[in-house]
Amino acid sequence: MVVQTLGGFRKRAFLSAPLLVVLLVLLAPVSTLAADDQSIAALRQMGKAFASIADKASPGVVGIQATRTVRSRGFSRDRSGADPFEDDLFRYFFGPRQAPRGRDESESRQVSQGSGFVISPDGYILTNNHLVGGAETVTVQLSDGRKVTAEIVGADPETDVAVVKIDRTDLPYIELADSGTLEVGEWVIAIGNPFGLSHTVTAGIVSAKGRSRIGVADYEDFIQTDAAINMGNSGGPLLNLDGKAVGINTAIIGPGGNVGIGLAIPSNMARDIYTQLKESGEVVRGFLGVSLADLEPGMGEYFKLDDDRGVVITTVIEGSAAEKAGIKPDDVVVEFEGEPVTSLNDFRNRVAMYKPGSRVQIVVMREGKRTALTAVLDAVPESRRVAGSAGRAVQESLGMTLQTLTEELASRLGYEDLAGVVAMEVRPGSPAADAGIRAGTLIMEVNRKPVRSVREFEEAIDGASADERAMLRVRDEAVTRLLMIRLPKK
Repeated sequence: MVVQTLGGFRKRAFLSAPLLVVLLVLLAPVSTLAADDQSIAALRQMGKAFASIADKASPGVVGIQATRTVRSRGFSRDRSGADPFEDDLFRYFFGPRQAPRGRDESESRQVSQGSGFVISPDGYILTNNHLVGGAETVTVQLSDGRKVTAEIVGADPETDVAVVKIDRTDLPYIELADSGTLEVGEWVIAIGNPFGLSHTVTAGIVSAKGRSRIGVADYEDFIQTDAAINMGNSGGPLLNLDGKAVGINTAIIGPGGNVGIGLAIPSNMARDIYTQLKESGEVVRGFLGVSLADLEPGMGEYFKLDDDRGVVITTVIEGSAAEKAGIKPDDVVVEFEGEPVTSLNDFRNRVAMYKPGSRVQIVVMREGKRTALTAVLDAVPESRRVAGSAGRAVQESLGMTLQTLTEELASRLGYEDLAGVVAMEVRPGSPAADAGIRAGTLIMEVNRKPVRSVREFEEAIDGASADERAMLRVRDEAVTRLLMIRLPKK
């Protein structure tokens, strides 16, 4: 009986095994297919959403071509044949072999291509200063292929925002969203003209907010995204899922094409700059008159704070708006106009968005006590404006955008234990391109003098401007080279 019973169990087990296999074979694909169908349906919906946004926004995106003339100086050469002793580097070290035949002035035509987007039906277009700043002619290509000459309404190198206008009405346009509501992880879409490929659409997420100290502009508060952004995307819109612009695509971090780190100027900053440029053609910023420092971890306790949030006043300029308001060294700014202050960059940017004469409310912590103060902002001193514009002019005239080599950038590019400035973008046909500099090149010396920051590079080039050329020591992919770069005429 037991054996039979066991045999019976075995028989039933033997008979039920195929049944289970059949059931598994029949049921598993059904559930898998059902799940696949749901996933595919969700992906289709997402794809349709992206397509709808692209269809809605693309007509408002334009291509921009800016043309400028660059004058350079040099000595004429014997064109009868090549002579190694007349090489730039040979002449730099040993001087000319014979008296120069005469000083030449040459002109070259530089053309920059990028993107922009219409923000009002009467033809106002947002783009980047590094694209159109200093251009003699600007041509806008509309979504229907028409090319129209544009006028530069104004450009702000300190934020890299520019506004151009075309004489048209009833244009399709893109609304500016409130970038302050944007959250990390949200989907965003970039539209532009990378490498001249018009109306290219890419998608990604917001990777981070408030990126600063990148070296692209004086006032930085970038949105970071992994949406593919390449050369030519500059000036195009970064859109949210409502098809509104949350930013202006401006730069990428990397030696060349997209590596998943794109940067966009937030729309709230762009809106403020646009309003001023439209009204007066220039941006005038408020000035408090202080030097600042971020609170490092653990400093809060030293200043009798509950945490490490805020910025420390290190110095106060005599006679400045800050001194008149009663601000003192070692005060910790914790609020500005009713909103918490999160960092030095945050505070600096917000002060700069107010015009001279504006009354602003500032809350500081002093010896552990909360003190509310009112300041009337001054205008930025002329000396500071001139110094900043002179430095930017150096980069623009050489045709490249530079960034001080940071630890993160050095690790990414393989420049550990080195110092210098990195060419982030090089304009074709520019003095930098002609010299052999490319995106990702590390510049370590100018005329045998080490340069450790963008400011030091600009000062070194400015100091060499009496010469026709400067010698640079550069590094590319583990190879150190010497090259000569022609200097534009002042």
